[in-house]
Amino acid sequence: MRLFQLANFLIERRVYYLNEKLVSIILIYRGKDLDKDVERKLIAILNILNESQEPLGARVISRMLEEDGIHLTERAVRFHLQLMDEKGLTHTVGKKGRAGRVITDKGREELANALVSDKVGMVASRIDELSYRTTFDLESQKGDVILNISLIHKDEFEKAINIVKEVSEANLCVSKSILIAEEGEDIDNMIVPEDFIALGTVCAVTINGELLRNRIPVKSTFGGILQMAKHKPLRFTEIIEYSGSSLDPAEIFIKSRMASVLEAARTGAGKVLAGFREVPAACLPGAMKILEKLADIGFSGTVVIGEPNQPTLQIPVSSGYAGLVILAGLNPVAAVEEAGIKTQNMSMSMMMDFQKLKPLF
Repeated sequence: MRLFQLANFLIERRVYYLNEKLVSIILIYRGKDLDKDVERKLIAILNILNESQEPLGARVISRMLEEDGIHLTERAVRFHLQLMDEKGLTHTVGKKGRAGRVITDKGREELANALVSDKVGMVASRIDELSYRTTFDLESQKGDVILNISLIHKDEFEKAINIVKEVSEANLCVSKSILIAEEGEDIDNMIVPEDFIALGTVCAVTINGELLRNRIPVKSTFGGILQMAKHKPLRFTEIIEYSGSSLDPAEIFIKSRMASVLEAARTGAGKVLAGFREVPAACLPGAMKILEKLADIGFSGTVVIGEPNQPTLQIPVSSGYAGLVILAGLNPVAAVEEAGIKTQNMSMSMMMDFQKLKPLF
């Protein structure tokens, strides 16, 4: 039995009467890869500490873990905390007898990076969740849409917004309505950092949500790079499946500078960000009506509607389905990055009443 498995075995079976030498041997495992079950428990403890505004003791943590369906006794929690102290993930605050633990910067970094396999598919889950939460009504043009939030330094924002307008005029966005929030402003419990301005762009998942509201199911397959020629979509050159990624493909492509959205906007030839969806063939007539209505009110994100059971832009579709190609809401921000202006992007960041957005022109 490996050392960290032995440690877990002893803890879970309440074998606590260990001599100091054996405890020291077991603690050696702190530099090794953790057993996944142990790691999940450590991450659960770190998550509790990260969300707490004050130091917490083993008794409180044990009770909070129990509420989350994780059974660890107070003594077992204390053992895990000792291990995390050794690794620099937590440290003790307060006097002996009333001491509590707080998470360190290293602990927060570990929390962000841990258990990446558990994060695979998070994008697909997030798409489904937000689709069901969309309440935008086509007739009244009221209700919640999904926003991507991008932070841009205030000194470069005017230049950036001109690029956003240029891309929007070329219809390489989802909507020409945006949100602008100044530094210090609170938008959906997010405070815009000092020296930055927040730009909110409508996310393409809003189109999923509108179709769902009209009883048209949508399968989101992948995000990718869509090659344009003469202002028309030609083919996908790169794709990342939503179900196999822990990050939004659009964010990945933006930071890797794989797109050429600005060139596409200016010349009609370039590479833009887009996603691939599937709708049941039986629902296609209804879907087309909804997409036409969206286009009439300025939602120009859908660029291709495929035929049932036929490949769409060389991409095969499931039997009984038709393909949809929808532009990514972050295309304007991709163009801003291409112009040498740094951005910090949070795709599918929040829900916002469409009435709070302002038209670009």
